[in-house]
Order: sequence, then structure tokens, then C-alpha cells
Amino acid sequence: MQNARVANARELHDLNQKPNNNSHFPYELFQLLLPEMKRILLIILLSAAIGCEPVEKEVVEHEPEEPKIARNIIFMIGDGMGISQITAAMIANQKPLNLERFPVVGLIKTSAKDDLITDSAAGATAFATGEKVNNGVISLSEDGKPLKTILELFHDKGSLTGLAVTSTIVHATPACFVAHRSYRYMYEEIAWDIAHSDLDLFIGGGKKYFNQRSDSINLFDSLRSKGILTGFPMDSIEHGGPDNERPNFFDNHPPSMIDGRGDYLQIAASKSISYLNSDGNGFFLMIEGSQIDWGGHANDMKAIIAEMIDFDEAIGIAYDFAEKDGNTLLVVTADHETGGFAINSGKLNGDSLVGGFTTIHHTPAMIPVFAFGPGAELFSGVYDNTEIFHKFKQASGIKD
Repeated sequence: MQNARVANARELHDLNQKPNNNSHFPYELFQLLLPEMKRILLIILLSAAIGCEPVEKEVVEHEPEEPKIARNIIFMIGDGMGISQITAAMIANQKPLNLERFPVVGLIKTSAKDDLITDSAAGATAFATGEKVNNGVISLSEDGKPLKTILELFHDKGSLTGLAVTSTIVHATPACFVAHRSYRYMYEEIAWDIAHSDLDLFIGGGKKYFNQRSDSINLFDSLRSKGILTGFPMDSIEHGGPDNERPNFFDNHPPSMIDGRGDYLQIAASKSISYLNSDGNGFFLMIEGSQIDWGGHANDMKAIIAEMIDFDEAIGIAYDFAEKDGNTLLVVTADHETGGFAINSGKLNGDSLVGGFTTIHHTPAMIPVFAFGPGAELFSGVYDNTEIFHKFKQASGIKD
């Protein structure tokens, strides 16, 4: 009996030590591989443990790249130019507008300090100085002090400055960049400010406010003494001559496109850029397509389209220069929309466009901003018209 128990115990021990007789895995091979399997398991566990420890990586610090500073600014204002005015020109032109080349687009709010709807004086003062003023005011604070303009800031840093417009040069928009008056229709006083300013160049109408004045003063003497170039064509600029009183410096406004102005604005843009870029110290140039606004006031769609396409051709000249130059910020916008203009019907080929208007005045519609060049990214988004001034300062590196 005792021998049987011993035999049973040995059998039970053997069963615990050997694989099942039905297994196809050789017991001897299992015994041989067991130490290696233990070693591999240990390596896996150690690797996992090491992997849980934080690994310090070498951090390579790079200096942040300084944003490129715009040496030059070309600011183009399509007076009265809203989205519908641009769209009508786009359809009628039957080819892409130069405005479609811009990589950055934003929107501005346009109200004046004292009114939801701005006029050109308050709108241009916001651009030029970064301050809201009441309608009619030309870059003057509420307490009667001159507000420093972006054009004057560029002059202060040694850059050349200029204005080129299709209105009189004493009109509200150009005046706000260089004059300081309480009322936009003080044309003779604005002409006085221009003649005694630090402008280097202006092109436009309004000759009579300089040499046919009620005070009998001929401001061309001041223009000559300060070396301010004016008039059109600009042969005096090409040849370095002193002839500032060109016969085609219009007494009043230049003609409209429909009345035969021709390529006046394109040539003015080209000549102005060439002259102001001549010394390499940077420049600020404001170019205005002034008479888009007048088409809106007259509820004349054909006039709007003609002035828009002309303005866009001048934009193309400025864009080509900025693209080649690489140091020029080009910004295009409007002070306000005029006429409450809409396109009611028409064909894709530009035929039979029918426009409609809600008013003969300005509207408070937001206005698009187009930007290209160093600092262009600053002009995306939705913001107030006063921010244009501050973005110009930032893009050109002008400190407070």
C-alpha cells in the first residue's frame, strides 16, 4: 500500500514537471529556451522602465525674425468706392482687375466722430492722423491744434512725400495729409498750407487757389522757393527743370474720364513713384481716384465704372512697382461708399448692367482694404478707419 502511494506521488510530480503528452512542443527544447526567454523578458521590462523617464532633448534656440520694415508706402484712395463699385468695374472690364492681385483683404468701419456717416474730410483725417474728427474738419483737433499726419511723419524721418489726385489738390482728401483747417471748404487757406508745407510733389487741379487768390498773393513763389514740384505733364520732373507752373495744372478739377481725362492718373502715378523713389530714403505717396465719388453722387453707373477702371489701372502701376521693389507697402481703400449703389441685373459678359441707388449721398457701409508688401498682414480683419494710420506707423517702423 505504501509502495503504491509512493508511485502515485512520483507520477504526480512527473506531471507537474513535464509537458502534457499531447503537446507537440519538445520538453527538452522548452528547457533549453527558458533562460533566453527570461533574459528577453528582462530586457523588455528594463526598456519600458527607461522609456518612462523623461528624456531631455537639446533645445536649439532661434532668434525670432524681425518683420521687414516698409521703406515706402503708397496709399491709394478710391473716393466713394464700395464693394458694388468694384464689382461693377470687375464685370464691365471683362478681365481681372488689379485689385484681384492683392493677397490681403480687410474691412474698415467709416463713421465720423459726430456722425454715423462720414464725409471725405473726417474719413481722410482718420487715415492721415489716426484720430476721429467731426465732418468737415481737416486734420485739426477739437481744441484747434494740428494733428500730425503720416505724411508729415515720413518727412520728419527724411523721406520724400507726395500727393496725386484727380480732383483739386485742395479738396478734402488730399488736404487732410498736409493741411490743418477747421473746415474743408477753406480752399485758399488749404492752398496756403500746401505751399508752406514740406511736400515734395503734388499733382492735381486747383491752380486758381494758388495764383488767382482774393489776397492777390501768388503762392507759386512759395512753391518754387520750397522746391515743391507740381503740375502735369511732369516734364520738369523728368528733366530736373524749375518750371512748376505747368499750363496743364488745371485751374479747377481735371476732367472726368467720360469727358476725356485719358491716362492722366496712370502717368501721374508712374512719374510720382519714379521721382519720390529717386533718393533711396523712402517715400510716402497718396494717390486718389477722386471722381468715383462723383459718379455715386450723380447716381451715374457709367461714370462710376469709367472712374473705377481708370483707378484700377493706376493701382496696377503701383502694384508692379511694389512687387519689383520689395520694400514698398501698397494699401488701397476708400474713405466711404457713395450712392448706396447696387447691381440689380446684367450679364456675365458685362452687357446690360443695371444699377440702382438708395441715395445721392454717402452711406456708412464698411469698405474693403487691399494690402501688398511688407506689413500687409496687418491690414486683414475688421477694424476702424483710424487704425490705418497706426498700421502704417507699425509697418514702417515709426515709433511714438
